[in-house]
Amino acid sequence: MFEKSNPTPLVKIEDDLLEQKNIQLYIKREDLIDTEISGNKWRKLKYNLIQAKEQGQEIVLTFGGAYSNHIAATAAAAKRFGFQAIGVIRGEELNESSNPTLQKAHADGMQLLFVSRADYMFRTSPHWLNMHKQEYSAFIIPEGGSNHLAIQGVKEILHEIEIDFDYVTCPVGTGGTLAGLASGLHSHQKALGFAALTGEDYLEKLVGQLLPPEFHSRQAIIHDYDFGGYAKHTPQLIAFIQDFYDRHGIPLDPIYTGKMMYGVFDQIEKGKIESGKTIVAIHTGGIQGIAGFNEKYGLSLYA
Repeated sequence: MFEKSNPTPLVKIEDDLLEQKNIQLYIKREDLIDTEISGNKWRKLKYNLIQAKEQGQEIVLTFGGAYSNHIAATAAAAKRFGFQAIGVIRGEELNESSNPTLQKAHADGMQLLFVSRADYMFRTSPHWLNMHKQEYSAFIIPEGGSNHLAIQGVKEILHEIEIDFDYVTCPVGTGGTLAGLASGLHSHQKALGFAALTGEDYLEKLVGQLLPPEFHSRQAIIHDYDFGGYAKHTPQLIAFIQDFYDRHGIPLDPIYTGKMMYGVFDQIEKGKIESGKTIVAIHTGGIQGIAGFNEKYGLSLYA
């Protein structure tokens, strides 16, 4: 269960800006870890589902928004590893056909429960969680899969990186990936998280709840590249994603990885990441719906 044969590739990026600034940039292609359970979702679900299996649980229940990669990945993982899956979805006006993400989750057998945004606010409430756990006899996986079991899985990414580096970067949505990376760093290294949504202080609180105090100084969240909020974008971001693919052959998504890579290059250009440093950017996946991205955003990735 959750076995993979080889480390995901570590790809060096060649770019004029990087040469000018004397910076080495690598992308860890976690998007290639699996065709359906992509990127950090594989890492974060791994020990959650192993524990569910050990406890004899047959149903897993989790939470997410309408375009949640975590919802899609949990549905695919549950189908593959023999669980029933329930997804509590933010937005009572939605249905199973509202977008490709929900369509795929539903096709993989996930029961989708649509709740109001007001009710969804209770997704971390112990009473609300216990109510769902009892009603469905389910193993609860939090939104984004981000809990201490996720930290254990994400930390394994670092075990596959055989070069020394100064910074490791990732997008931040629920904080689990950033916390997992920071928890495995040496004292001379730092994890930089690029916020995918508007949530200063909120995201810091999420990471702080997952990360032991002695590792808090080994991470920071940059809030300058959310492009207006979760799943929001601008023509500038979309142009960057297309240009990055044209030059480097690596597809990014406009919700998470595109914002991170835009931020990385902007930080380098502005000198906020110092000359002589080595960066490893974690490609957290989320590009399975690339055809949908092409249509919606006017991109030609993999075209």
